Amino acid sequence: MARENLRNARKKAGMTQQELADKLGISLVYYQKIEAGNRTGDFAVWDALEDITGIHQRILREILKNHHDQEDNQ
Repeated sequence: MARENLRNARKKAGMTQQELADKLGISLVYYQKIEAGNRTGDFAVWDALEDITGIHQRILREILKNHHDQEDNQ
């Protein structure tokens, strides 16, 4: 599982995970867990991500299953 929309938005903004974590005022590990879909993150983080990327947080929050997960569910 991963938040591909969030990852793509970060890359489109030309930012590394570390740069975005610094801008959000959170640790790199915490940001990585959010992007990987392992942590939800609090409202302030999502509000800031929406402001930084210009993409609604509902879209950024989507968790997409990877190809292997989809095969397992068929």
